[in-house]
Amino acid sequence: MDEIRLVGVIGAGTMGNGIAHVFARCGYDVMLCEVEQRFLDRGLATLRKDLEREAAKGKITAEAMQAALQRVTGVLDRNRLRECDFVIEAATEKFETKKEIFADLDRITRKDVILASNTSSISATKLGQATGRPDKVIGMHFFNPVPVMKLVEVIRGLATSQETFEAIRDLAVRLEKTPVEVNDAPGFVSNRVLMPLLNEAMYAVMEGVATAEAVDEVFKLGMAHPMGPLTLADFIGLDVCLDIMRVLQEGFGDPKYRPCPLLVRMVDAGWLGKKSGRGFYKYE
Repeated sequence: MDEIRLVGVIGAGTMGNGIAHVFARCGYDVMLCEVEQRFLDRGLATLRKDLEREAAKGKITAEAMQAALQRVTGVLDRNRLRECDFVIEAATEKFETKKEIFADLDRITRKDVILASNTSSISATKLGQATGRPDKVIGMHFFNPVPVMKLVEVIRGLATSQETFEAIRDLAVRLEKTPVEVNDAPGFVSNRVLMPLLNEAMYAVMEGVATAEAVDEVFKLGMAHPMGPLTLADFIGLDVCLDIMRVLQEGFGDPKYRPCPLLVRMVDAGWLGKKSGRGFYKYE
């Protein structure tokens, strides 16, 4: 991937600013694109804070931190991404939103540019069909927190070329990540297995089997999980969990993927987890 110099990242939220962080830390220039200045400012502030934390812990030098910060440019005009050599989308986990972004990127960017999605559940094949270059569309699913977690699921769409797959696999290695090849299916591997677990933990709370605290303790002490499923759901975002469960339910047509009614009610109430200050737990 020597030809990649400038990377576009769409979305400056938790995943987007983490992806920008990793690319900048590994020497790539980055355009971080958002729809509103307040979202962009928040993403850039988080990126700076996370790089400063790495420098304080001695994981990178102060000079490397400053160099990484200087490589990131925030933009609000998506047309600026025409300069990019590679673009990855990290917007909300809703197909219609992503479809619009990919159709627009197909118009904006050079025809040789690979377009990737950080989607955690949506079909790379369907996203490719929104473009005139389905062979150059691929899933590149990072995990949160992006600067720390080593795994990247590399998801082949049905039309994704071998050349595109190899390019993204090699790019993940250059970012000091471990790529794992996954074929296109709802939820891929990670969320096809994880989300039904979280959903079932929510049913246990809703049905009065145990409190959220008790469910989490069972998994931490009995299964050696670093955090319980309901704490994890709060950190992922309950709205994201609901979106993914709906993708699984629609994609497989199997009632076992029905979102827990308690999850639906909590999202309707704006209790989205840590980012909103309240989910299964309360946060400052």
